[in-house]
Amino acid sequence: MAGPLLWQNFKVLVTRYPIMRGMISYSLIWPTGSLIQQTVEGRRWGESANFRAASSSAHLHFHPTGTYDWWRVFRFSMYGGLFVAPTLYGWVKISSAMWPQTSLRTGVIKAAVETISYTPGAMTCFYFIMSLLESKTVEEAVAEVGKKFLPTYKVALSVWPLVATINFTLIPERNRVPFISACSLCWTCFLAYMKHLEHHEVDGAI
Repeated sequence: MAGPLLWQNFKVLVTRYPIMRGMISYSLIWPTGSLIQQTVEGRRWGESANFRAASSSAHLHFHPTGTYDWWRVFRFSMYGGLFVAPTLYGWVKISSAMWPQTSLRTGVIKAAVETISYTPGAMTCFYFIMSLLESKTVEEAVAEVGKKFLPTYKVALSVWPLVATINFTLIPERNRVPFISACSLCWTCFLAYMKHLEHHEVDGAI
């Protein structure tokens, strides 16, 4: 009886507090993105597969190093669930209060405002905080932001305005954070790729 009761309580919790759905989604999707990126990078479960496809990986600016980095996966999970989801939820609530309509015009306005406000702030926090979680110094974290922010932002400009417009126009508010978390899986793979490029590789990566 305990199992069904716990499941029922869980459903009530995520229904009553939409932020919980976003936190759960991001705590799963972000590490999944990291695992996908590491798989493309050439990492595998066992040491026997350590350097397969090394030549093609080198061409893609990846560096196969053997088994999965589970601490990296853990960092992505914590960052996605405990930082990205709450801040995105806050932005969705604020933008919905400022522009409550769900018309295409309002969606475009919200997407434009998000692109010039939330998105650059989120990218800066990603590179800075993730660098600190890797035990890098503040100076190294600042250098990471300076080197990788602009190339990442250029790519974001071609992706997220469309996604944000759909989110604000067609998706009910209670489901907007989970929707964005699902759309962000591919984006998280890209961020994981950018995060673990060496600085001298960034210019030729995009």
